[in-house]
Amino acid sequence: MSDPAPTVPVCYRHTSRETWVRCARCERSICPDCMRDAAVGHQCPECVAEGRRTQRSARTAFGGSAAGQAGYVTKVLIGLNALVAVVGLAMSGGALLGAGLFSGAGWLHAFGGVIGPDVTVRPNGDVLAGALPAYGEVLVGIDGGGVYRLVTAMFIHYGLLHLLFNMWALWVLGRNLEAVLGPARFLALYLIAGLGGNVAAYLVDPNALSAGASTAVFGLFAAFFIVLRRLKRDTSAVVGILVINLVLTFTVSSLSIAGHLGGLVAGALIGVILAYAPRTNRTVVQAVGCGAVLLFLILLTVARIALAQAGG
Repeated sequence: MSDPAPTVPVCYRHTSRETWVRCARCERSICPDCMRDAAVGHQCPECVAEGRRTQRSARTAFGGSAAGQAGYVTKVLIGLNALVAVVGLAMSGGALLGAGLFSGAGWLHAFGGVIGPDVTVRPNGDVLAGALPAYGEVLVGIDGGGVYRLVTAMFIHYGLLHLLFNMWALWVLGRNLEAVLGPARFLALYLIAGLGGNVAAYLVDPNALSAGASTAVFGLFAAFFIVLRRLKRDTSAVVGILVINLVLTFTVSSLSIAGHLGGLVAGALIGVILAYAPRTNRTVVQAVGCGAVLLFLILLTVARIALAQAGG
């Protein structure tokens, strides 16, 4: 009596398909449609999915996600600044045209004001600090409860050139820093540096009107220098550009010295925390360090508001 013919294995997902190929991990039979290339042989879809869930995602030199190489946060920040400009232009209507398309006062009116005291911006471009409005808008300052301006000011610009210059700097610095720090860490750096510059401007002169992403950009300059030093890379280019910007800060009267220096210092602090955190519990150290800087800025703001309300 002859032996029975051997049974031909079939794909575990497509039982009508015969196959002699097995998954390299679970050894189940898989047909060509179910084969997934692996380091050794082929794997089934379930084993590939399981491997992705258990595989540790790629990290940067400072513990961030490699997703930062796409520069999504940088692009979103630039988009937000551009969106604020478009919305401001749409809301301003004839007031902006009356003040002048490229005038600082016109754009201030368009964007609803920034840091500083209660302000009236007239359609003719006049800016009246603390005045009762005959027409135009009353802009509530930080001492009057507009604390949010410490954040929103970094997304507001006084004109087209102001906006374009800051966005160009953000594009150049942001993509490099986001790639090496990761999206979350880069965003923390940007926001805390911008806040640090705005808080410094507020502390030095609560009645000043200031705005722009330059507070955050100066923080990016400082952090970029620190990151390059940590990676043992050449820093001459960033030093040269930073020196030029510092010279402009102290020579151009319309620029906020306190805002730029405050952003620079805050960015340097966050840069040191992110770049020099030890590998052991690195994420915790970075989070606590950034949180401490943020808390310090909040306490400074609260103290200054309390002093203003007390009549100091």
